[in-house]
Amino acid sequence: MNAAEFLMGLPEKVNKAALEGHDTRFHFILKGDPEKEVTLAIKDGALTAEEGLIGEAKCVVKSSEDNLMRLINKDLNPMMAILTGKLKISNQGEMIKYAKILGLM
Repeated sequence: MNAAEFLMGLPEKVNKAALEGHDTRFHFILKGDPEKEVTLAIKDGALTAEEGLIGEAKCVVKSSEDNLMRLINKDLNPMMAILTGKLKISNQGEMIKYAKILGLM
């Protein structure tokens, strides 16, 4: 499984009760060949995943597919990934708020 497949599969895996009352949108830009883009949106207690950058994101995450999978598998420390530029997050507060719910950290 690659990072894009993981992100696209999240709607079936996430605890819907944990999404209640939340409203956000993430854009993931995954470097690779080819580059992949995924939008995750939480609204009305539901998570949707779509290919492409849809709507206006509250947080943009840029990473290689490999580094994002290493982060998800806990083989890469999130702080070190940010400090070394392997992971770029436009709104770290938003990511921290949702990372656990989404199973990203």
